[in-house]
Amino acid sequence: MAKFELKLPKMGESVAEATITNWLKEVGDTIEADEPVLEIATDKVDSEVPSEVEGTLVEKLFEADDVVQVGQTIAIIETDGEIPSGAGDDELDLDLDDSEEEDEYAEEVAESVETAKETAGSKDFSEASRFYSPLVKNIAKEEGISLDELESVEGTGKDERVTKDDILGYVENREKGTSAKQKPKAKQAPSADTGKMASAKAESEKVVPSGEDEIIEMSRMGKMIAHHMVESAQTSAHVQSFIEVDVTNIWNWRNKHKNDFQKKEGEKLTFTPIFMEAVAKAIRDFPMINISVDGDKIIKKKNINLGMAAALPDGNLIVPVIRNADQLNLVGLAKKVNDLANRARQNKLKPDDIQGGTYTVTNVGTFGSIMGTPIINQPQVGILALGAIRKVPAVIETLDGDFIGIRYKMFLSHSYDHRVVNGALGGQFVQRVAQYLEGFDKDREI
Repeated sequence: MAKFELKLPKMGESVAEATITNWLKEVGDTIEADEPVLEIATDKVDSEVPSEVEGTLVEKLFEADDVVQVGQTIAIIETDGEIPSGAGDDELDLDLDDSEEEDEYAEEVAESVETAKETAGSKDFSEASRFYSPLVKNIAKEEGISLDELESVEGTGKDERVTKDDILGYVENREKGTSAKQKPKAKQAPSADTGKMASAKAESEKVVPSGEDEIIEMSRMGKMIAHHMVESAQTSAHVQSFIEVDVTNIWNWRNKHKNDFQKKEGEKLTFTPIFMEAVAKAIRDFPMINISVDGDKIIKKKNINLGMAAALPDGNLIVPVIRNADQLNLVGLAKKVNDLANRARQNKLKPDDIQGGTYTVTNVGTFGSIMGTPIINQPQVGILALGAIRKVPAVIETLDGDFIGIRYKMFLSHSYDHRVVNGALGGQFVQRVAQYLEGFDKDREI
């Protein structure tokens, strides 16, 4: 018999910890190789942790809602088979009949559990009033910094976030006994009258459910999305430009080729990769749409990484990223779009799949909306909403004069950050996307 230590796997360069949300297996349950054992959540995405070996779960070292560091042992699996090479560099081979070795193993596990619990549970900063990156929280834990101390550190990052340099500077000053740079407390205590008015206003705005109302707890992801949306609305000066596009050629071309495409490539041909191709081309023409804002500086992105907003079965939203979208042909884009959409629906996206986006596209037409005013996905400066494609009567211009015909049309809604994208650039960009779509070659080969 061998004891295999199931560890929290690495989930991307910026992810240092995860929260256990649900155990899929209990002690005593049989586990197949590659079968999910538990579900975890990071500040980026929810995912499952599979077992690398076949065996029986003999011990869970953490419970639901515990915070675990990458590389920490989270469960012990007893297996008859061989432990894969390099799978957890501290797997233990033990003879269950050898009581001395059993005791040694039990002592080792107990020690591991104590250390893990101290690291993960003692200071998870879950009650913090502002966001801290995993790196900052890890430094705070290692240095024994309390939540009150951490809340007092003045952040120099975006939205006053505490950066690595901020926390290291605080630690250095604290060790020297000098005054550290701290976040100022409230500037002025409100007067008694002001306090009463604020209290009365808060009381009047508080929602009081009746006995017939149903109270539903927001999901963890729902809370994250809500926070992200409010933060974006407060950060960027949102402005919208709208344009109507004739996509008749695209409609007819797709209907003509979708069956052949499915047989040849084994993939469905949707409208999304066609639209993504046009957006990527337009960004190459207007690279100042592909930027981010850092204080008073503008960061011009080299790569065109398109975010693709996808609705999840539970009603939440996630934005997987197509990296270097301008370097993919239509077949490559179709395969990437389908892969990300399928894995999003199955909750199998990895943290790296949703990082690094430079511009986002969302399809509000999926649910019949003809247009929308989407909120920018920070730290990007623009987002394009695709409206529903409708069959409408339209004026068609020809050399022989104008006449009325039936055309397939849709609206493009472009939300952009007016701090750095003026109306001319925002309007020209969405106009160029429309020109690429209307100029689609109906004789194009796959």
